[in-house]
Amino acid sequence: MLMKLQPQIVNIEPCMLIGISDEMSLIHNTTPLLWRRFRTELAATHVADGTAFYSLQQYPPDYFNNFNPAATFVKHALIENNPPNPYPTNWSVFHLQGGVYAVFNHRGGDTGIFQEIYAQWLPQSGYALDNRPHFEKLPANYIPGHPDSEEEIYIPIR
Repeated sequence: MLMKLQPQIVNIEPCMLIGISDEMSLIHNTTPLLWRRFRTELAATHVADGTAFYSLQQYPPDYFNNFNPAATFVKHALIENNPPNPYPTNWSVFHLQGGVYAVFNHRGGDTGIFQEIYAQWLPQSGYALDNRPHFEKLPANYIPGHPDSEEEIYIPIR
């Protein structure tokens, strides 16, 4: 059964994020390992107690033109660093450039929403996918896969 997606269209401001990243594909998805490492390292700091998390994907320009689940992309586990605080030396800074995004509110662990966004909502929306990072904004108390977990899915559009 398909949901009726009704995103909010927003123009976000640039922001500075910090964290770690890994190259992966959908077939060799190492997201849980990336986040486990990030959460462990974050627990040893006091950088961003209570702030939201950003699960951010950087896709190559042609990633969605010729979809291949073995194609690689870079996944980031990030938090905002505002105001700037010291952070672990193995972390890097990611400057999110901002721009127009379709924001979908999602609850639970079902990832089928992404198929619905890209295969149904986007082609019918009048918008085109933009070549900027895609990300999910997760609250500080987010529990992966939990049916009550809520997140915001940000899809770059033009």
